[in-house]
Amino acid sequence: MQLLQTIPDLRAHRRSVEKPIALVPTMGALHKGHLTLIEEAKRLSDEVWVSIFVNPTQFGPKEDLSKYPRPLEDDLAACEELGVSAVFNPTPEQVYPPGVVETALDVPSLTAEFEGEQRPGHFAGVCRVVLKLFNLCQPRYACFGQKDYQQLIAIEAMALDLNLPIAIQRVATVREADGLAMSSRNRYLSEEDRKHAVGLYKALTLAKQMIEDDSETDTANIEQAMAQTLRAHRITPDYCAIRHPQTLCRMDIVRTPVVALIAGRLGGVRLLDNLII
Repeated sequence: MQLLQTIPDLRAHRRSVEKPIALVPTMGALHKGHLTLIEEAKRLSDEVWVSIFVNPTQFGPKEDLSKYPRPLEDDLAACEELGVSAVFNPTPEQVYPPGVVETALDVPSLTAEFEGEQRPGHFAGVCRVVLKLFNLCQPRYACFGQKDYQQLIAIEAMALDLNLPIAIQRVATVREADGLAMSSRNRYLSEEDRKHAVGLYKALTLAKQMIEDDSETDTANIEQAMAQTLRAHRITPDYCAIRHPQTLCRMDIVRTPVVALIAGRLGGVRLLDNLII
């Protein structure tokens, strides 16, 4: 496995690779969800690359970039065990050289609400770094998890609009036995809060039941029930929404398929999840 930490080294190695590349962009602190992305990438190509880069431009002013976990040695060991061909682990100065004029990039029709509203500037940072990684690695495929649903559809839209020759591969959310979506943030939950964190998945499954079994068509009723479920599990809701799965447009009457989007705060930890219904 090649460890590439500078852009010149990356480009030199890229020129030597003839096979199509399947890229898995990450910020490290790899868990089973990330490993599932790598397994999907291996299904697409024998040449799997993983980027490990804690991207400073997607952190908001109230988010502590310095506290983001960086267990690089463990991440590299996991990548090597899974047969990853190359890992790109640059410094911020490599990705964002001092003195270079910045470019703004976003998909505003998809990013204004939800995570975009809660974390101003987040998606501009995500789109910018992902496009940089695409340009540097030149993959044929790129794998993204469905857990960060708004990010996923924004990247899909960006790739389509900018005519990028890259197939964006959706990978289903990986969950714990009780339904909690796997996330690097879960490690910050106390033992007691971890028990209540399942409230997110319960709220999503309630929405699914109301739509599929009870034939509920009023989105406001469903969203209210989701929020009540969060509060019952000591989770303070940021948002609970039923939206169109591609445009994220509001709908007064449910017409499936829809996506249920949910986020809340528990013991100082912010958690998010979603479910396509």
